[in-house]
Amino acid sequence: MRPMTLLEPFRALFYAPFYLAEARGAFARQGVEVRMVDAGGTDAACAKLLAGEADLAWSGPMRPMLLRSRDPGCTLRSFCAVVMRDPFLLVGPAPRPGFSLADLAGLRLGLVSEVPTPVWCLAGDLAEAGLPPLPPPAGPSMAENAASLAAGTLDLAQMFEPFACRVEDAGGAVLHAQASRGLTAYTAFYATEAGIAARRPELMAMIRAMDESLRFLRAAPAAEVAALLAPRFPDVPGDHLRRGIARYQGLDLWGAGPHFPEAALTRLGRAMVAAGAMSHIPPFTACVDNAIVEEALSA
Repeated sequence: MRPMTLLEPFRALFYAPFYLAEARGAFARQGVEVRMVDAGGTDAACAKLLAGEADLAWSGPMRPMLLRSRDPGCTLRSFCAVVMRDPFLLVGPAPRPGFSLADLAGLRLGLVSEVPTPVWCLAGDLAEAGLPPLPPPAGPSMAENAASLAAGTLDLAQMFEPFACRVEDAGGAVLHAQASRGLTAYTAFYATEAGIAARRPELMAMIRAMDESLRFLRAAPAAEVAALLAPRFPDVPGDHLRRGIARYQGLDLWGAGPHFPEAALTRLGRAMVAAGAMSHIPPFTACVDNAIVEEALSA
């Protein structure tokens, strides 16, 4: 099998299964050499993939779905489900017993500006509950919003781990986990249809490696996982890695296996339509290739 170039859109703790597959040698055990490359962002990863500069990337299944909603001829397809619940958290500078999403209307909220999916998903939650819509993201980063919580200029901020641990260390608290809504398609491999056909044996080997990684992550102690991830996150305190992994394990963030649940994509699609990101949800079979996963796991 030829070496495979895999694009990493950005570094994030909830992408742990991909890093673990490399760190624990799962790709190598399946006989495939994987070169993980920093793509420089989600948009850049998509552009490089379409330009033929890589074999595959991991990212939100929102991207093939969004592009297919605009152009049914789009050839991008997601496969190998990895993160099937929302990793974003609503964090406050102090505990708020009894907090619910209905309280957002009266609070100064800092939304994620780096990526759109968590905002779309939260907007979908509010729409389903008949609550007022969100204001547009104002632009500050998650790190800046964490500092604003400490400074008292925000009442609540949306962020992922390990930023939430940083706020907790300053006396703050996680008030709501967006994972609580249930299955939501957040991260999977994706590639062009031509790429999937051309590199099928290598991709099936990578799927089997991810299956191993997911099973390990669901069972391993958070401290063991944190130690394996530490080289990828040299600037994150070990305790934050451990606590972040433990929180995500408790939220059942990572799927039980790489088969892609249709309900997870439907939930994401409904949120995107409610948020005005797209006008309709394209067919599941046009966006997701589960056949390659079934073939890989039965080999």
